[in-house]
Amino acid sequence: MTADRSTTRFSAVVLAAGQSSRMEGANKLLVDFGGEPLVRRTVRTVLAAGVQETVVVTGWQGREITRAVLDLPVTVQPNLLWEDGQMRSVAAGVAALAQATDAIFVCPGDLPLLRTEDLQELMDVYLAHPDSSIVIPRFGGERGNPIVFAAAYAPEVAAGRRLIGCRRLAQQYPEETFWYDAAHDRFTTDCDTPEAYRRVLERLAQPAEALT
Repeated sequence: MTADRSTTRFSAVVLAAGQSSRMEGANKLLVDFGGEPLVRRTVRTVLAAGVQETVVVTGWQGREITRAVLDLPVTVQPNLLWEDGQMRSVAAGVAALAQATDAIFVCPGDLPLLRTEDLQELMDVYLAHPDSSIVIPRFGGERGNPIVFAAAYAPEVAAGRRLIGCRRLAQQYPEETFWYDAAHDRFTTDCDTPEAYRRVLERLAQPAEALT
């Protein structure tokens, strides 16, 4: 029987620990999008996609991030070593997953244009390529997020022995990786700088048909 979304368990780790060093003092995860912090917007999108369990990894300004998602059905996992880089946060988040799962999303918290159907699109791509245990989206040659990987890797990831999420991921595991060429830039649009924030706000202010 071919696996599908109804028979496959997906979990998610949302990364919300970084210092937003390019945002000129602001925390990009706490900037306002439609009356809510960006990290909350991203987490709600992930939850709506039908994942069974979501862990939010905090670090810098962890109390503020926690308050932003406190009423949502997520596990908040502090990463005391967040200054050591993103891989520490990925490991902490994967280690905090409590339920048995088949595949895991690693999703940065600053994806303001991400839609629920985008995540479900990645689920379907992952299931359509059973020979690839890692799926990475891209648009126009630019690598995007989130990525999806097989839960069989979870022990190695949690122990820091497999660097899921790093920029060199596809180079390290080329035979295990499927590059998914998306038809839109929502996987590659983040909010790293004040200018990027302004550009995304301008896009969101346009009619819905202009965002496709």
